[in-house]
Amino acid sequence: MFYGQPADPTTASAFVRDRLIQGDSVFLLARGQDGSALGFTQLYPTFSSIACRRAFVLNDLYIVEAARGQGVARALLDAARTHAMGAGAAYISLETAIDNTRAQALYESFGFERDVQFLTYALSLS
Repeated sequence: MFYGQPADPTTASAFVRDRLIQGDSVFLLARGQDGSALGFTQLYPTFSSIACRRAFVLNDLYIVEAARGQGVARALLDAARTHAMGAGAAYISLETAIDNTRAQALYESFGFERDVQFLTYALSLS
């Protein structure tokens, strides 16, 4: 139900399963001491023709409500950065909603910089 999307656990589960089976994304999971899932992030590989290197798109960062404010998101961002650096990536990019100021504060405190030079466009195909 993120960003106003209707809940569809079946489709979401199938999508994540397909990404894992096909190996076309990196799925990082944060677990509590008891093994319970606290949150996850998913990185999608891409390439930068300007940097002539791999890059990653951080497309999901979700923390369960009870674990928010405990550093789980920062730990996942750190794991994402470590993975991307290990893969020789030039950068990690992400998008967030204009009104998601809590996430913006986290990203900026982590070192992400808001793009002020380029506009992002999308062409819907559905």
